[in-house]
Amino acid sequence: MSVELWTIGFVALTFALYLYIGWWSRVRDSSGFYVAGQGVPPIANGAATAADWMSAASFISMAGLISFLGYDGSIYLMGWTGGYVLLALLLAPYLRKFGKYTVPDFVGDRYYSNVARLVAVVAALFVSLTYVAGQMRGVGIVFSRFLQVDIATGVIIGMVIVAFFSVLGGMKGITWTQVAQYCILIVAFLIPASAIALLLTGNPIPQLAFTFSDIVANLNQVQLDLGFQEYTQPFANKTQLDVLFITIALMVGTAGLPHVIVRFYTVPDVRAARYSAGWALLFIALLYTSAPALATFARYNLINSLHNQTIGEVRQLDWANKWERTKLLAFDDKNNNGRFELTPDTATNEITIDPDIIVLSTPEVARLAPWVIAIVAAGGLAAALSTASGLLLVISSSVAHDIYYRILKPDATEKQRVFVGRIMVGFAVALAGYFGINPPGFVAQVVAFAFGLAAASFFPVIILGIFDKRTNREGAIAGMIAGLLFTIFYIVGVKFSGMTPWFFGVSAEGIGTLGMIINFIVTLVVSRLTPPPPLAVQEMVEDLRSPSGELPPEAVH
Repeated sequence: MSVELWTIGFVALTFALYLYIGWWSRVRDSSGFYVAGQGVPPIANGAATAADWMSAASFISMAGLISFLGYDGSIYLMGWTGGYVLLALLLAPYLRKFGKYTVPDFVGDRYYSNVARLVAVVAALFVSLTYVAGQMRGVGIVFSRFLQVDIATGVIIGMVIVAFFSVLGGMKGITWTQVAQYCILIVAFLIPASAIALLLTGNPIPQLAFTFSDIVANLNQVQLDLGFQEYTQPFANKTQLDVLFITIALMVGTAGLPHVIVRFYTVPDVRAARYSAGWALLFIALLYTSAPALATFARYNLINSLHNQTIGEVRQLDWANKWERTKLLAFDDKNNNGRFELTPDTATNEITIDPDIIVLSTPEVARLAPWVIAIVAAGGLAAALSTASGLLLVISSSVAHDIYYRILKPDATEKQRVFVGRIMVGFAVALAGYFGINPPGFVAQVVAFAFGLAAASFFPVIILGIFDKRTNREGAIAGMIAGLLFTIFYIVGVKFSGMTPWFFGVSAEGIGTLGMIINFIVTLVVSRLTPPPPLAVQEMVEDLRSPSGELPPEAVH
């Protein structure tokens, strides 16, 4: 059976499962819609958190980035995993104890200010919209390659599926769908990783094959022979300071991502939040410890399959022809010698490879069975849809809960709140689909915004909101605005206006670290120069840090 038929079968089966879960978990009250009734078991919440956190970027793009950047690609491993550990240890249990629905809800109540709530809503919307557009684009790319439909059709199919289980089941439907999506994506990632490890080294365990074989030394030599830097050469693409700043920005930006934080509101109590954080870390580690191995194996195999091959030999590769039609793989015999050559010089390089195809193409390059190729496609879709659904709920809850209910209509009934929430999910799906079909030219560039803004806005106010009872409303608002304005100014200047990175050469991707530091300084200074928070808020912060119990509802209103 062909790859396309296997793919249609797997995708249809997984989509039917998502639709059934959405119908089975439909909800009618706001608690079920926004926090799944706070009844999700820790192990299930751990799997859902892992699926929510590991987006299409983790599944499809991360191994590709490591494959192309070599040692410098480790910033994504260190930043994203370090951010999760930071979130699990420093924030999750306290945020669960606070017992609110969203991150802006925490900011608004902790700092007793709707202005602070609005600033947090703006940041949450920008971070989520940037992310979700990329997820929908990833859905379209997977469909265009494996089902041979155009990207727009693929995005629309993805929109219909994610809208169904998000609108009907809210957070409850999203949670159980993400549990199923985690199972699919981790199997889809580990099967080809093990298969290619066995093929190249004789050891089916990717981590052991990567550590104890000579594959890295061989790839280093291949890189040198072609004129590239050694694969393990540190700081070949970025300066040491920039690597440090990007890693910290990714770390604190990840710890402040609203769609991940809200997952810890869905468990029954603080103890369950701690356990679910541990389960999620284990589930995430399965993929993240395999990614460097897969990246190395894939690059080694891809170079051997394409470099210095004749035009006729390449044209006989069915997978190369299909990827070429997506425009993510391109060949150009510039010197007319009848062969395609890979070089580091763009003037002479004749093979252009988009990093996003590394994971998706690896099973085909390694000549694995068609059903393995199909399950990788289903895994890529699961990763993109799981994160997209979490982001859509953040967009919905930011408007329907934080603006409509908490500011505009505090006397809204349960029915009205859920209705507005569903309308906003539908609106967010349509908006995400539009950007997935018509991606603005700057989508790749604004990825820096997501982590930079999350680092410069949410992280300081959440940390200080938990651990410094003297931080007040004036300090939090001034700190968030200062951090956001500085970070936006720097990223827009560097990415869109041709401004030279003037802060010791730190790139736009890493400047969120300085934005975070500015936020901390401004918040602390302004808080000490203005009146302290009300006594009730100070007592609530003291109680928040106690290891057990729930805050009384009146303490946070």
